Amino acid sequence: MAMAGRIRSSVPRVVKSLMSDSLSAQRSIVERSFICPNFIDSSFLFIIAVPCYLLKQVPVAMFGGSGNYASALFIAAAKAKALDKVESELLDLVAATEKSPTFAQFMKDLAVPADTRVKAITEICDQAKFSEVTKNFLVVLADNGRLRHVDTIAKRFSDLTMAHRGEIKAIVTTVIPLPAEEEKELKDTLQEILGKGKKVNLEQKIDPSILGGLVVEFGQKVFDMSIKTRAKQMERFLRDPINFDS
Repeated sequence: MAMAGRIRSSVPRVVKSLMSDSLSAQRSIVERSFICPNFIDSSFLFIIAVPCYLLKQVPVAMFGGSGNYASALFIAAAKAKALDKVESELLDLVAATEKSPTFAQFMKDLAVPADTRVKAITEICDQAKFSEVTKNFLVVLADNGRLRHVDTIAKRFSDLTMAHRGEIKAIVTTVIPLPAEEEKELKDTLQEILGKGKKVNLEQKIDPSILGGLVVEFGQKVFDMSIKTRAKQMERFLRDPINFDS
């Protein structure tokens, strides 16, 4: 992505130029809409400031630290009518960390001073032309040493936006990519199960260890039709003692 490329290219220069700067000038840019005394993330020991009654507006209940952050971001993005934009920007940021070892190290390294993290992420967001919602949220993560969790938060946020759009993620795992016609057939079958008003978002994963067949994860269900699982079932069957009396 072009935006992800801009993010990656700006990181080394930004980090190098900020190592000696102070945090004081950056405190004022942290958006307090993310700091609410009644929404406590006990996992991260961080307080997120959105009125608690708004938490009921998330389409799916999220738990744990990353779920709390994703929920707070969803509420802020929905209020700003910027759900799709914020989701796209988060995914661009995650893509940049996957493609740039320097950026990935910067995001994970807690030895980097908080003021450096804040100023770096602020400049990166400005250069990438991120929305204020995304920028302010990332500044909060940077200020609290939580940038290393951004990939997990992004996934949880995408789960929320998908649920908001009436989409259901289905993950199919195979040894080789499914042919287009088989992928369509599987998607159509899942769509029939869902019925009208919902849309299947099919994601393919490749895993040679399943040996063959496929595994479909759909909502809270897992349909394991892999050769690996069938072989284990057969092995257990063959090892069971035979009762000749029955």
